[in-house]
Formats: sequence, structure tokens, C-alpha cells
Amino acid sequence: MAGASSSSGSSRKYDVFLNFRGEDTRRRFVCHLYEALKHKALDTFIDSEELRKGDDLSELLEVIQHSRLSIVVFSENYASSTWCLKELVQILECMDRQRQIVVPIFYEVDPSDCRKLKGSFAEAFAKYERDSQANIEEVESWKAGLTRAIGLSGWVSKNYE
Repeated sequence: MAGASSSSGSSRKYDVFLNFRGEDTRRRFVCHLYEALKHKALDTFIDSEELRKGDDLSELLEVIQHSRLSIVVFSENYASSTWCLKELVQILECMDRQRQIVVPIFYEVDPSDCRKLKGSFAEAFAKYERDSQANIEEVESWKAGLTRAIGLSGWVSKNYE
């Protein structure tokens, strides 16, 4: 389920890329955000469940590269998704290389829990670090990306009705 391509001649295919943990937010928040962005005529990429069934993340990473803005929706189980964390690292690389705009939203989660790796964030990273198959360098890049993204200006859902 993705928005149509934007104007021809631009290397950008989408105005917005949505990065989120589907199980936490897809039906309660992200679908409403997606509809609001579409209503504003913004070509927005939202992944479908079918896209995540394989292990190939390359299509999503390419979409990120061709987006003007990325919205990162941090939620309770965000860090338990290696896909979300890999996308986040790519988003931050695009922010550095291509000046992509990145907007974090903290959906029903305290930003300090993310920043200090508390609660479910701590549990997820402890699991990665215990995994003998894990690439520790990659796990460290996820931590650094998470810390960096949390420091960006964004919105905390608990502050709004």
C-alpha cells in the first residue's frame, strides 16, 4: 500500500516515508497519520504486511533514499524490530547525505525511556547483545541511531489529546 510517485524529473519518489512498528501502531495511529498526509496531497510510503514477509530490506532502504521526509514513530516495542532499527540507520544516513528531514513521534512512550534504553528498549537491546548470531557492530549502530534520532525535535503523543 504506497502512495503514487511524485512529480517526474525529481529523484524523489515520495514526500514522506513512515517508519513504525506495525504491531504497536498501524491500526491505532499510523493509519490515521497516513490518511491525513494523503489528504494533504503528500505522496506517502507506508509498507504493507506482505512486504515484511521476506528478509530483503533493500526495497525499503531504496524508498527511504527517495523520500523528502521521514517520520519515525517510536512506540513501546519499536526497538524489538530489527527492520525498524535498520530503516532508522538508513534514515539518519539520508538526513546527513541528502538533508532529508526527520521527524520523531513518541507514540505512547516516554522519550527518556528511549534515550536511556529503559523498559522494552532495554529488553530489546539486551536480547540483541545476548544473541550469538548478532553483529555487535550493527547493534551498536542501532543504539547510536536511536540516541541520535531521539535528540531531534519532534512530538510526544502524551502531550496532545
